[in-house]
Amino acid sequence: FFLSLFFNLVVIAQEKKNIISKLGDNATLSCIYHKSNLPLKNLRVYWQIADDSYQEKCSVVHVMISGQDNNTNQCIRFRDRTHLFWDRLENGDFSLLLLNVSQSDGHTYRCVVLQITEVAKVIHQAVVVLSLAASYSQPVLSGPIRNSDSTGEVTFNCRSGNGYPKPNVYWINKVNNSRLNPSKTVIIPHDNGTFSVFSTLKVTATSNMQIECSIENEMLQENLSANYTRQKKSSGSGTENDENLGKKGRGAQAAGIIGIVFVIGLLTGLICWLWRRRSSNLVSYKGNE
Repeated sequence: FFLSLFFNLVVIAQEKKNIISKLGDNATLSCIYHKSNLPLKNLRVYWQIADDSYQEKCSVVHVMISGQDNNTNQCIRFRDRTHLFWDRLENGDFSLLLLNVSQSDGHTYRCVVLQITEVAKVIHQAVVVLSLAASYSQPVLSGPIRNSDSTGEVTFNCRSGNGYPKPNVYWINKVNNSRLNPSKTVIIPHDNGTFSVFSTLKVTATSNMQIECSIENEMLQENLSANYTRQKKSSGSGTENDENLGKKGRGAQAAGIIGIVFVIGLLTGLICWLWRRRSSNLVSYKGNE
């Protein structure tokens, strides 16, 4: 039906849009005819998959006839997942809301709007290319791990997951912003269509290493990174400085304890002196009596 529709009716210019949606989100496929006060009873709206390489038998996404949804020929996988914006139809907005998009929804879609009077006439067409993407998790950078078989060489590992499409992985020496070549990068596919990535870098250790692992999702224009920084030690080792700080801390603590003991002793002596003086005064008073 749809093929005969396109061949037999007058072909008009069609708008084309590219949209990107994250997996699990709702996507709006745009189809806007810039006219208002359209009589819905005379309109038919067809949404279908229009990929040239699409091989499945069913390509019907959503159909509206005379102001009513008609799911007679709708593909099963789109059932209860598509909605028109009913409050916008009379103003020419025939956009389709596609719920909970998955990787299998990444297609080219065509919207065809017909006006039925004495003859059927195509008044608007739109093509929407829907691409799917998913953000990668914040990368985790581990290392450096000293390699036993190579003096001075260390290994860094970087991992991230649950993203789509496949990422670009970059290792960067932040000291001079030069690109480093990874020893190995493995991208692992998952059943839900997303990917995990694991990358390894082997470099010669330096006193002020600054290494960055960057995971780029080109489709979402997202770039997530993790960093390792090893500061160069100043004159006098850091261990010695820590020991000196520890000694100073313990010395201050001991001095504080001695001061407290001294004050307590002083107060005890003062109390004893006052008690003896009071006792002597009482004895003198009784003798006078």
